[in-house]
This record gives sequence, C-alpha cells and structure tokens, in this order.
Amino acid sequence: MKSFKRLRQLACAMSVMFAASMAAAAPQSGGTVVITTSPEPALITNALSSAPTTAELATKIFDGLLEYDMNLQPKPSLAESWTVSPDGKKITFKLREGVKWHDGKPFSSADVQFSLLKVVKDYHPRGQGNLGPVTSIDTPDARTAVLNLAYPYPPLMMGLSSLEAPIVPKHLYEGTDFRNNPAVNQPVGTGPFKFVRWEKGNFIELARNENYWRPGRPYLDRLIFRFIADGATRAAAVERGEIDVATFGTINPVEMRRLEKLPNITIAKGGYEAIAPVMMLELNVKRPPLDDKRVRQAIAYAIDRNFVVKNVWYGFGKPAVGPISSFVKASGAFTDEGVTKFDVKDRLEIANRLLDEAGLKRGANGMRTKIVHDVSPFGEDYRRMGEYIKQALARVGIDVELRSRDYPTFVRQVHNEYDFNMTSTWSIGMADPTLGVQRQTWSKMINPKVPFGNVSQYSNPEVDQRWVAAQTETDRAKRNQLFHELQRLLVDDSPIIWLMEMDLVAVQNKRVNDLITSPLGLRGGLYDTWVSR
Repeated sequence: MKSFKRLRQLACAMSVMFAASMAAAAPQSGGTVVITTSPEPALITNALSSAPTTAELATKIFDGLLEYDMNLQPKPSLAESWTVSPDGKKITFKLREGVKWHDGKPFSSADVQFSLLKVVKDYHPRGQGNLGPVTSIDTPDARTAVLNLAYPYPPLMMGLSSLEAPIVPKHLYEGTDFRNNPAVNQPVGTGPFKFVRWEKGNFIELARNENYWRPGRPYLDRLIFRFIADGATRAAAVERGEIDVATFGTINPVEMRRLEKLPNITIAKGGYEAIAPVMMLELNVKRPPLDDKRVRQAIAYAIDRNFVVKNVWYGFGKPAVGPISSFVKASGAFTDEGVTKFDVKDRLEIANRLLDEAGLKRGANGMRTKIVHDVSPFGEDYRRMGEYIKQALARVGIDVELRSRDYPTFVRQVHNEYDFNMTSTWSIGMADPTLGVQRQTWSKMINPKVPFGNVSQYSNPEVDQRWVAAQTETDRAKRNQLFHELQRLLVDDSPIIWLMEMDLVAVQNKRVNDLITSPLGLRGGLYDTWVSR
C-alpha cells in the first residue's frame, strides 16, 4: 500500500475534485488514471483468456487488426486497410508501417499469422467462433496478411479487435508453452500502454508507450489498476478521489446511485454496445436433477427477473429475453416473438407443476431436492443475488446451498473440472451472436482446457445445426431467421437461465475525460482518455 501511495504522489500531483465545467476545451497530456476492478486477474494476456478483468487490462497493452465505431462498423488499427475477394473467401489486410513492439522489435505480418492461427484460434474461448473457417494466412511481405477462409464467414470482420483477437509477439511465444510463458504476465504488445509491474494483491501499473503508432497518443502517462477486496472500501476511495474509475460490479449498485449524486462523480454510460453483456445462471446439464429440462424450466419460472434488476442491481439493466440480447436489435438478430416467457403471473404454479412432473416430490421439510450454487467471484452483489435465488427456489422446493470460491479455484473447478451444479456469471454476447453467444451452447465448445465456453456441457443437434448454418449463411434475412430459431430453442431448453441484459456502466470522477469513446468502453485502449489538471 505504501508503494502505491508513493507512486500516486509522484505520478498524480493533481486535484481530484474538479467539476465538469472546469474541464479543458482540448485534451491535455500527462497524468494518471486509477481504475479499480475485481477480482484481481489470474493472467493479463487476453489471447489466452476472456475473463473480464483480464480483458480490461490487456486491451491497453495489445492491439487488434481492427477497431469499431459506435455504429459497430470496422475501422483501422494495426491494419490500415483491407479488401475482400468477390467470393468472400480471401481477406487481404495491409498492415501499418513502422509499428514496434514494446521491446523495440518490429511488428510484421508474421506476428499476425502466428497470433491468429497458433494462439487466438486455439486458446481464446471465442477463438473458434471468431476465426473458425480461417484455414491459413499468407504473408507475402512484412506488411501484408492474407486470410484464407474455407467458406465466406460474415462474423469474421466483427471479431478482430484487441478484445477478441489481440496480436501477440511471435518472437516471444514461438516454441514455448504459451500458458507458462513469462510474457503472459509480463506482456509485450504494440498497444498504447506498456506493462511496468504487478504488485500482487495491490495494483498493476501500465505506462505510456512513447513510441505508439498513433501520434500524440495516449494522453495519459499512466494507468493503475488497483485491487481492493472490500466493496465499501472501494466506494469510499472513489468518494475521496483516490480512485478515478470503478468498473461495473466493484461497487454495490445502491452505492453507485448514491455516488452519482456527488458533484465530482458521474456514471459513465455506454461503451457496452459491442459487448451485449447478459447476466445468467449456468446449469450443469450432465448432473441430476438438472439433466431434466423440466427442472431447468422450473428454475427459470421461479426467478423473478424484474426483482433481480430492480432490487439487486438497482436498475442497471433490464430483464433478458434469452441468449441473444436486444442490444443487437438493429441488426435483426434479436427476437422475442414466440420465445417462452418466464415472467408470467402463474410462474410459481407452473414451476411446481414441472417439478412434480419430473418426479421431485416434496419431503417432510417441504424440499424436493438440493443443489449447490457457486456464486460468481465478481463482487459482493453476486452474493446478494445468490441469497435471492436461494429464497426464490426454496419457494418451489429446491434447497440451494451457496458456495463461494476464490477466482482461480472457481475457474478451475467450474470451467476446467465441471465440478458444479449451478453458477452465476455474465457473458459477452458481442455484436454478432456467432462470436459471443455461440460458444455457450455449441457442443464443439465443450472443452475443459478452454474456460468460459460451453460450461453447461449442453449438446443439442438441432442447436448445433443452426449454429453451423449461421456461420456460413450470407443472406442477412435467412441468417437472422436462424438466430430467431436459436433464441426460441435455447430458451425452451434452458441449459442456461438468462436473467438480465446488463448496463455495464462505470463510476468515474469528472476530472476524467473521454473515458468511453468506443462500443467496447473500458475494454478499449483508452488512448483518447485524458484528465483535467
């Protein structure tokens, strides 16, 4: 803690109580922004993990080939231009000239080829969905990368950001055990900020990349990601000005509502449009009684989504319809027509009837069965939601035991060993359902070596067929019809209980400017962010 305070004093000699009216008309260079997030990540290279806190950090260190504007249209990043062949099976990227890795080595097309084919496609939880039909990458010269596809793949151009497909240095990874490579937690990228140090249990420090390819960017000298175990302490630190930005879930929502009324604090709205986040309960469909569709549906009926939104998350979201979020409504992929509705007046009667039909009769204590609910380790609010779920399911005779585990243990036992009944989490749906939603329910994504995939171990040939068809269908109307069918099938089968479409907002000090400038929000590079001084 002392080392953090010294760092803060040296790097951030500025007032923390500026009102918005005092912000300069033009961006100023210099200064430090301190961000608190939770839990502390297990690793900080997102080519190997899609964990939220990993993504928040790594996207400042690494670049992707592309970025996206607020209309979700691709724009240049490491690739300054691109062309698509008439048959849609070849995409040629012209790479930016003069880009260097943080260690001074030159970036080239060989890094793109290696990163996408050897690392992201095999190790990133969404790698198969993003890059599935990419069979090879040609590198005719250092500035050209040609992606060869087995078939046209509409989602591909939406999955090449630093969040989804970060480019990593081939010269540090080739020939190594990727997961045990020291570069995983001492990362070297081409992005706006360089890794400096990680003081475990306290903070991670990133410093300005003075050789960044965007002239004059980033504006900030430093980013500090600070880890504080207690939510009340995090809120107090924001109020005192010790913390500039608190990511969603780090502060109790009722405290967020209180803080936003202070003159120097605001809610940083937006910045999740390309993420389409949905909160959910994942069910282990291989374990009784959750292997019975009727039991899964009963759980879905027993939970009052409106209560969860209003009383647990204080209005930061709205009830979810299913796996495909209404955030992507503009594309036509979302539908609620013909989708099973669980928030109905007689939902508890329906839930009890389904459990009776499943053969789960009430015992002398009124309970039918017992399940363990592993509460997500993403903050105290998930514990509060767990307490509500325990009460809600008890009303229909399901006895729920709440179990909390530290983050590494949670990932290992839930995602690698499948040692769970039910767990709470939230997932990134992305702007195209093939990129984010598919991995949750496609049987090919059942892989204990890659966390945050199909952890429910759900397998349905009808669902698989439609996911595969959606990958190759180029007619937009027909493709959206496939997504609508998937929405109906999956909600009816309920391998996952989709609870809430999340407003993934952050709390910020008003001295921080241009925090949200892309549809990836805090998962963008923050190279345009600056502070009033």
